[in-house]
Amino acid sequence: MDVYEAIQTRQSIRRYRPEPVPDDVLNRVLDATRLAPSAGNLQPWRFIVVKDAAVREQLAKATDRQGFIAHAPIIIVACGWKERAYSKMGGYWNSLAVDLAIAFDHLTLAAAAEGLGTCWIGSFLEEEVRRVLGIPEEVTVIALTPMGYHDVSPTEKTRKDLTEIVCYERWG
Repeated sequence: MDVYEAIQTRQSIRRYRPEPVPDDVLNRVLDATRLAPSAGNLQPWRFIVVKDAAVREQLAKATDRQGFIAHAPIIIVACGWKERAYSKMGGYWNSLAVDLAIAFDHLTLAAAAEGLGTCWIGSFLEEEVRRVLGIPEEVTVIALTPMGYHDVSPTEKTRKDLTEIVCYERWG
């Protein structure tokens, strides 16, 4: 699958088959994540791969009870260090969230190319995720995603027309 097909077919998946993801497939997805760009190439991130069913259940409770994530064979948690990220994005703000968003997008597209589903989870209780996974206080949790073979039929994507979201030369 080429990158354009992965972009066109990737969807947020909330139903997963229980079959495990082979290690070679998981490693290709993680390697695509590793190759993502970051501000200053600082790579201020860490990704936690959770396969243990009991831990996945605890994480599901920490995500506003989005229980479906526990049914995926893997949950990946993206986190990182603000002090290791570029500190002057736009002249004044930290790049950690942007850096991790780019890496997570690489992850979701690589997963789609491998026939896997993901669902970006931004609604979670950071302190609970931190407690469950033993994440140090100085590390920020940015997002989670379940990952596995989906158990749903794809639906048609609805997106705004380019004319609604793109301007040329200046605003408006």
